[in-house]
Amino acid sequence: MRPLALILALALPIAATAQQHPDTPRKLVLIDQDGSGPGGSNQMSMLLLLQSPNIQVLGITMVTGNAWRDEEAQHTLRMLELTHHTDIPLSLGAVFPLIRTQQETKLEAPLVGNVDWLGAWGGGPTNLSSTGAPERLPAGQSVIYQKTHGPYEVPPLPEGAPTLKPIAEDGIHFLIRQVHAHPHQVTIFACGPMTDIALAIRTDPQFAELTQGIVLMGGSLNPQTNDPEFTETPRHEFNFWFDPEAASIVLRAPWPRPEDKYPGIGVVVTTVDISLKASYTQAMVDALAKSSSPAAQYLAKFSEERYYMWDEITAAALIDPTLITKERQVYMDVDINHGPEYGNTLTWTDQFHPQTGVQKVHAQLDLDLPRFEKLFLDLMTQSASQ
Repeated sequence: MRPLALILALALPIAATAQQHPDTPRKLVLIDQDGSGPGGSNQMSMLLLLQSPNIQVLGITMVTGNAWRDEEAQHTLRMLELTHHTDIPLSLGAVFPLIRTQQETKLEAPLVGNVDWLGAWGGGPTNLSSTGAPERLPAGQSVIYQKTHGPYEVPPLPEGAPTLKPIAEDGIHFLIRQVHAHPHQVTIFACGPMTDIALAIRTDPQFAELTQGIVLMGGSLNPQTNDPEFTETPRHEFNFWFDPEAASIVLRAPWPRPEDKYPGIGVVVTTVDISLKASYTQAMVDALAKSSSPAAQYLAKFSEERYYMWDEITAAALIDPTLITKERQVYMDVDINHGPEYGNTLTWTDQFHPQTGVQKVHAQLDLDLPRFEKLFLDLMTQSASQ
């Protein structure tokens, strides 16, 4: 593997020159997301890419994760309307994980212990904002258990129902078709469970190698925090946990690397370790509220969640890789044994990794926080780029 400097060298020419030369081609990106809403980390990360003049979003696919797929899709379609990005196609992906089930997880809990966040399956410590959107409680606050609904039920949306509709093509084939239409040019942005990407890989063996690589939010190494969600379970992270088999398939796929015939970025992973270093604050909300930008107004009104900026870091680092100040190159996989560690992150060094097809990833560990916050506010307060 080449060092981070080479990865940055591959990405920087586009990012550095896009504003100087408007005709410079933008980086092509496919978004796969669990778009719970309104507002929140899922929607804000998509908006960062949509607002960036250096990024061309080819489309969005929805996968169940923090909420059920159909509800997420309605929130995302409404976000596209309210922020003036109605030309972006949205396609419906997987409703359920490959193997893990809600019932199995419920039955296992008395034996292996509960987890902090169950996403669409409810039962995690949440609170309800004034918009009705579930949000995780800060450490130390009492737990209110979220009530969930069925996979195809869409409750009334606080932000109003969209008039936009998903495209007819399913998310898996949409991803495959777009990658084949733009061979060796598309970067996959995956910030939910990896079900859709794994299904695309299994459906089309060429899918991964025809991309520029993948950036994803997932995994946890050794986060330095007093947050009880991670102090006793430092290798637990929701996106990997919700569909462990899918995450393992994605991490083992042949994503293009800098040294390949068609160079790519490989696998870039935004871990819990770095996510805990950036929080969405009231000061950010106040700054957004002063802007007339449709994106800023949408977030000022609906992004009441005060929590870590999980997916926003992934998006910002795709736009500007130099925001990342520390990374660790490790072989990474996910525990798929159905026991207490099911879904936990596994890593190895060069010396100790197994000979079973595991791949090396770039695990992000730290960032330039002031520059990240500035980029976030700058992009959200400008007019739509698409």
